[in-house]
Amino acid sequence: MKTSLFFLPSIGRKSEIIQGMAGFRGDLYSRMLAELSEQAILADDLGYESINFTEHHFHIEGIELSNNPVMLDLYVAMQTKRIKVGQLGIVLPAENPIRVAENIAMLDHMSGGRACAGFARGYQRRWVDVMAQQTHGIHGAVPGAPKDIDDANRAAFEECFQIIKKCWTEEMTSFDGKYWKIPAPGTPWDLETTDKWGAGVEDGMLKQIGVVPKPLQKPHPEIFQPFSSTERSIRWCAAEGVVAVLPPLHPKREEFLLDTYADASGRPRGEGVAVLRTLVIADTDEEAQALAEDSATFARNAWFEPFGFGRGLEDPDTGERYSPEEMSKSGHMLIGSPDTVTRQLEAIRERLPVDWVFAWCYTGLLTNEVMLRSLESYATEVLPRAGG
Repeated sequence: MKTSLFFLPSIGRKSEIIQGMAGFRGDLYSRMLAELSEQAILADDLGYESINFTEHHFHIEGIELSNNPVMLDLYVAMQTKRIKVGQLGIVLPAENPIRVAENIAMLDHMSGGRACAGFARGYQRRWVDVMAQQTHGIHGAVPGAPKDIDDANRAAFEECFQIIKKCWTEEMTSFDGKYWKIPAPGTPWDLETTDKWGAGVEDGMLKQIGVVPKPLQKPHPEIFQPFSSTERSIRWCAAEGVVAVLPPLHPKREEFLLDTYADASGRPRGEGVAVLRTLVIADTDEEAQALAEDSATFARNAWFEPFGFGRGLEDPDTGERYSPEEMSKSGHMLIGSPDTVTRQLEAIRERLPVDWVFAWCYTGLLTNEVMLRSLESYATEVLPRAGG
């Protein structure tokens, strides 16, 4: 089983964050980067598949301080040898898709072909509404957002995605969409140098652009979408050949989405789908649970539940929430002693025919010592016993 790491790079322990405005503390950010370096080097040595970062802005609270995942990717790549680096994910409606294509292609070359690409739609209005105003006023779309907001966000996302793929795979590119016109209509370009050694110009007017460099990997790095939880998203991923990363969901929802991906893609059930699971390992279950309370549970209650992300754990028929005990037994979390986490991983493999797990790691909220222990224990004690 492949295991990738999803880092939630918060810059303070719970005790530091609850003092307020932790995001302004440069000492905490420097500590997080130093700890991240040590964790990435260990993950590289232990054989993890990839390290991936989210994108968020203006997080003065200190949780999820990850405003440029590609720069964090390069930071990790320059210190490691084989582990891949990626994003879960770049929020396309708030980005210039050409810059995204260029940046990931550069990362791919600079890392020696170790780049992954992850693209998300964006849900936090505080920053998406600010950053996306240059792309025609797209808004963040939380689960259950009004249809007009959700539809516009999705349309902008899908248009940006198509542009990025064209930039990576076509020598010369043009695009006529709702949000982007490439090139901008009426752009003059009469440079003699382009006539001699370039392309894309007709009668002194720019008709196509060439985005360079192209990615080192051909046709492009592997692409992921976090965190897919609706039928519409899953069908889109299947049609585009994108790996859908499912967040923890009620088993009925998981089964439905796996069936949907297989039906839409024509691939074996589970292929092209990964699952996200919180990872905290300690000597005992009690110790691991206590550590999770100050990291995963703290972040979930303070940061994710208010955006509606817990709804996916509700039974779609009864509305009842999957309990923590049920989540542990069914492998919806990887929290406990090595023995317990081995059983949880085995439960995932028995229920879901997926061969890829993204381990959600709370660097910053958990101490460096705890993070290193979890990473090493999972790779050396859990995976070998769980048939990994």
